[in-house]
Amino acid sequence: MEATALDLGLRGAVAGLFLMMVVVTLGRVRPLDTIKWLSVAMAASGALYAIVTAPFVPKAAVWWIMPVLGANPVLVWLWARASFDDDFVVRRWHGALWLAVVAVWFSVIFTWTTWPIFAKAGVRSMSMLAIILSLSAAVQTVRTWKTDLVPGRRRLRLAVLILALLIVVLLSVPDLTSISARSVGISASLVTSAGLLAIAALAGWALFHPPPAVPVMAATTTSETADRMLPIKAAGGRRDATASLLLRRLDILMTVERIYRQEGLTIGALAAKLDLPEYRLRQAINEGLGYRNFNAFLNRYRIDEAKAALSDPDQRDVAVLTIAMDAGFQSIGPFNRAFKAEVGLTPTEFRRDALARSAAMALEKMASEKMASEKMALENDENFRIGQSR
Repeated sequence: MEATALDLGLRGAVAGLFLMMVVVTLGRVRPLDTIKWLSVAMAASGALYAIVTAPFVPKAAVWWIMPVLGANPVLVWLWARASFDDDFVVRRWHGALWLAVVAVWFSVIFTWTTWPIFAKAGVRSMSMLAIILSLSAAVQTVRTWKTDLVPGRRRLRLAVLILALLIVVLLSVPDLTSISARSVGISASLVTSAGLLAIAALAGWALFHPPPAVPVMAATTTSETADRMLPIKAAGGRRDATASLLLRRLDILMTVERIYRQEGLTIGALAAKLDLPEYRLRQAINEGLGYRNFNAFLNRYRIDEAKAALSDPDQRDVAVLTIAMDAGFQSIGPFNRAFKAEVGLTPTEFRRDALARSAAMALEKMASEKMASEKMALENDENFRIGQSR
């Protein structure tokens, strides 16, 4: 009885915390972007899951809810992708995946008594999918950790790793193995409620201690504007001067030495080149220049160089891959994706339009020079005739 009371108390705390997140997000957070909507969906699902899986709740009354809650790993995966990948965009197939998972869970529930073998196979497949999605979220979190420049978001990644691990341990592994809390003498419901409380605490920490918003300045690659690239938090004459000097040194490395061309350049190597602690360089690029990701910072310089090369009529026969490699990209795929995301055109389309504009300008210049030459010749002839008549 004491374990049941503790279980119900934990679930009440979980539901209350999740519902408070929903209210705060919908009422106070603006704008409501993809990350916020996914957070609301996860919080609402977490509150419902804590309630409908509680002791004494009739299971028949929640059959229409559980399939929807069974698709929570898809929401967690999408949220992790949207939170830690600045280039991620929710696609239609993501929604189709969520609907497919819901449909499978519905089929599992309604065939449990008639075709138990089919239902158990469905449960195992969904548990396997949950493990794959959770591990994918963890891999995404770790893979882009090093290039993340936002301090709060870097700390949040640890919470996501723990969250993914909890989803795997609590919701998926017991369905695939014979290992369960009950097998070692512990209430499975109590373990679930404790895990849900840990997840709610991590989610609440992420919501109420969000990464600081950084105004994104217009990126530049000219040293004339380096004086205006001061960190947002810089305060005081000496700190201002130090920040300004650091950004000038960084600008020289990027625009004069073109260090961004170096293959496999990392923020650690760049910090060593500047003889700085890595965290200070992260702060300078993030708060001073407004970049959230180190690769985005490098790609801006690389794409500017590529645009100049693609616009040059003298390099019209140089392969796009060669231009990409010269600018510092290691393969054509990432170059094409980064270029189109920045410019809105593929490199080939940009080159075609740029060379067409260059040719049109050259023809216009030739026509203008020809008209000026003809006008000058007419004026000379007129002056000659006037001189002759005199």
